[in-house]
Amino acid sequence: MRIGELARRSGVSERSLRYYEAQGLLRAERTPGGQRDYGEWAVDRVIRIQTLYAAGLHSRKIAELLPCIRDTDGRANESATPVLLVNLTAERERIDTMITDLLRSRDVLDEVIDTASEGVPADPAGRDLGLGAGLGRRG
Repeated sequence: MRIGELARRSGVSERSLRYYEAQGLLRAERTPGGQRDYGEWAVDRVIRIQTLYAAGLHSRKIAELLPCIRDTDGRANESATPVLLVNLTAERERIDTMITDLLRSRDVLDEVIDTASEGVPADPAGRDLGLGAGLGRRG
């Protein structure tokens, strides 16, 4: 598939895909005309890259661990080194800490919302303002 289709299917801009390629995170074959040509595997790879970026990993770390991630056929390309396993465990612990901190922040916001919504009059038009009785809460 061409870069535009990969961008559409993965939800990532063409510019980002070119960056991933420059960082060694993604590879493309080239057509005789020089256009990038990606296999079906690339959609899953790009989604995984995006997930790792969202978790706070930088491109060098992602490039280091991508060879150990299972392809769509279920096989890993390489085995992880002991150093990589230590680094990945540290990353996981960092993410766990972030999750704990975010949950604590949400709890504080819920308390503030509950306290601030006490005595707030209802909207005269009857619209839901998302206040009181935990209406703004997700979990």
